[in-house]
Amino acid sequence: MITYEAARVQMVNTQLRTSDVTSYPILSAFLEIPREAFVPQELKQFAYFDEHLQIKPSSHTSPARYLMAPMPIAKLLQLAKVDKKSKVLEIGAASGYVTALLSQLASSVVALESDSYLFKSASETLSSLGYRNVTIINAPLEAGYQPSSPYDVIFLNGSVETIPLALIEQLNENGRLIAVKGYDQAAKSWVYIKRFGKVSSYPSFNVNLKPLPGFCKDDEFIF
Repeated sequence: MITYEAARVQMVNTQLRTSDVTSYPILSAFLEIPREAFVPQELKQFAYFDEHLQIKPSSHTSPARYLMAPMPIAKLLQLAKVDKKSKVLEIGAASGYVTALLSQLASSVVALESDSYLFKSASETLSSLGYRNVTIINAPLEAGYQPSSPYDVIFLNGSVETIPLALIEQLNENGRLIAVKGYDQAAKSWVYIKRFGKVSSYPSFNVNLKPLPGFCKDDEFIF
């Protein structure tokens, strides 16, 4: 049976490098961080598969939540251009895997998670693995986290219908917001950049992600 370490190397070589992920810090983070630590026991054998993994089923009060497949995470992180000076806000920490990747790349990370179970799970996993530059907040995702703003990068860990004004207002000058708008095959990654108090945006690549809860069309920011 292949070891997790070997699966990690295989993931980077066959899923990331072949998809034009060339950033050395990003590739290094994927090689180092144990993805299997961020999924339930019954999913550990699938941790390095090229697919989204359901880490929490839906209920009458909340939708199902997923850990994104490795390739789209890596490509979105490459768009974000996070470096060791960056203060990052992650929207939708889920199990904490993307939080851990951002922690390796950034100066500090504020990670929002609205689901109490996932918040507790992510907090415990990140703490046990020694990530000290991360603050996890249990709060609604669409409002961002104004007390620690502004942020150099805001990273949405899932697809949304709209980008709320509250998130745009929490961007630093020259800050970048990375989001996937739309669902299924119509979804596309977008980069939003704030310069001189104004926001410009451009599309990047098509990508199919699972949705984040809480982002209603009524709250859309009009550019």
